[in-house]
Amino acid sequence: MNPTYQFRHAITRKPAASITKGLRAIDTGTPDLERMQAAHDAYVATLRETGADVVTLPPLPAYPDCVFVEDTALCLPQGAILMRSGAVSRAGEVAEMAPSLRNHYNDVRQIKGPGTIEGGDILVTPKEILVGLSERTNQAGMDELARLVRDWGYKVRAISVPAGVLHFKTDCSLLDGETILSTPRLAASGCFDDYKVIYTADGEEAAANAIRFNQFVIMAAGFPNTAKRLYDAGYEVREIDNTEYAKLDGGMSCLSLRF
Repeated sequence: MNPTYQFRHAITRKPAASITKGLRAIDTGTPDLERMQAAHDAYVATLRETGADVVTLPPLPAYPDCVFVEDTALCLPQGAILMRSGAVSRAGEVAEMAPSLRNHYNDVRQIKGPGTIEGGDILVTPKEILVGLSERTNQAGMDELARLVRDWGYKVRAISVPAGVLHFKTDCSLLDGETILSTPRLAASGCFDDYKVIYTADGEEAAANAIRFNQFVIMAAGFPNTAKRLYDAGYEVREIDNTEYAKLDGGMSCLSLRF
């Protein structure tokens, strides 16, 4: 079993009605809550189809972005690390997630600061933990993470996130133990030179935020050329409506913690 993409558990959280007030880099319109709920239901059903146990937590109206649970923690086989958000309005989400993680892990550690780091900037591969330095994650946060996982045997490597990209995994995802799905703009830095890379198609950069979850590659719907590249490479692809979450800079990885 490869713990970087083969999972027995996932934690998700239902979107709150307040999600229409969620953070966004560019205002492209108010998200449709009903459509978001339907997409979330489809996402959870797809995770469960693999045989995984999926916990769906109740919404947190005080935290409009609470559906994006990935940013609250890093889940590894040895334990979980609670993050420290780079967005002030999201800081309280970490404490809300902690009890659920302690139900699954004996060893739960925490980023204390002053640095910040969010799960959306962390890509775990069989070789290393890649951390994107972004508007939400800084060098001090990455350095503290490296200290916390050192005794678990992990090597941590920093990656510069392209300007205008919210999170590292906005532009990439793990497809298997040696293959990355990436936008050309991110891979151009050479950050994936030790991996096989499948590139998103021109104009379909938003397809890069996918997840490999057991037998499925789960990606946002509406990117046919990138989907074809994945099908042609032999992956079993499932497409989920992400129209509304995209208005809040959200994607497939953001919606779950996987372990």
